[in-house]
Amino acid sequence: MFLAMNRFNVVKGQETAFEEVWKNRDSQLQTMAGFKSFHLMKGPEDEEAGTVLYASHTIWESKVHFADWTKSEAFRAAHKNAGSNKGLYAGPPRFEGFEMVEGA
Repeated sequence: MFLAMNRFNVVKGQETAFEEVWKNRDSQLQTMAGFKSFHLMKGPEDEEAGTVLYASHTIWESKVHFADWTKSEAFRAAHKNAGSNKGLYAGPPRFEGFEMVEGA
């Protein structure tokens, strides 16, 4: 199993707009072999930075399935408008990938 996570620092006051982008996107994930689930998580507010942390999680059968997604036409279609929402973010997203430790 592979968990792909992107962390987003969203500008305080833009939470609703950020969430609407995710709710209304054409993700294409369900069309991909190895896709298991998706979750958008809202985290803590950083008052000093004026941001709210969000994380998107996708679960895949394997790292290879995730890599196939990132190279697919479906991935390009799902991310084609990503640049139009730059005002929502305090910096670029941060990607983290995790592979399951068998037997742990």
